[in-house]
Formats: sequence, C-alpha cells, structure tokens
Amino acid sequence: MEKFSQEELKAYLMQSNEEFRSLAEKHAEYAKLIDEIESKPHLTEEDEMEEHRLKKLKLHLKDQMHEILNRHRASRVA
Repeated sequence: MEKFSQEELKAYLMQSNEEFRSLAEKHAEYAKLIDEIESKPHLTEEDEMEEHRLKKLKLHLKDQMHEILNRHRASRVA
C-alpha cells in the first residue's frame, strides 16, 4: 500500500507541481541518453565519461524529487 501511495503522490505532483514535473522530465531525458550510450557495442573513453556524468546528474535530480516528495508528505501530515 505504501508503494501505491508513493505512486499516487508522484502522479499528483506531476500534475500540480511545476518544479517536480520539470525535474522528472529532465530525469527521463538523462535516462534516455544513458540508455543510448549503453546500447553502443563499444564505448569510447568519452562515452564512459559522459555516461558517468549523466548518471551523477540523474541521481542528483532523483534526490531533489525525493526531497519534494518528503516535503509534501510532511506538509500533509502536519
């Protein structure tokens, strides 16, 4: 049930919170770029560096999204 509640909250924030929506869109964009790099048969050193950079950026966005989720959850409890 907790997982479902989290998914509902994400869906709500995608509709109602521009910051969350923007972060989620950028997160999806980075995931797509990472998938494109990882689908190559051979990675150059530049590919590996770019993949590493994108993964860090994606993780940072995920952290920001979780912070918004936590703030929203806390405000609903309070």
